[in-house]
Amino acid sequence: MTPLQENIQLASSNISTYLAQHKTASSWQLKVMFRLSSSVLYLALGALYQEGKISLEADGINYNVTWGKKPENAVPTAPAALKEQM
Repeated sequence: MTPLQENIQLASSNISTYLAQHKTASSWQLKVMFRLSSSVLYLALGALYQEGKISLEADGINYNVTWGKKPENAVPTAPAALKEQM
């Protein structure tokens, strides 16, 4: 396993543990709390999202990260900046 893969796996584990206890956080909070580079943060969030462990909702330049997956019939919302442009 490469060092990058190890960093992503460790970040995924730390994020999972935190969200299992606190249920929600912003991507910025997770980045600062675990001292992650943007690349590792978003690769870890992508892996957790793909596994169905988290849901993501855009909020400006950040994401609201929630433990657990939203129901399948939930309609995703556009970021506030895009809503204003429409």
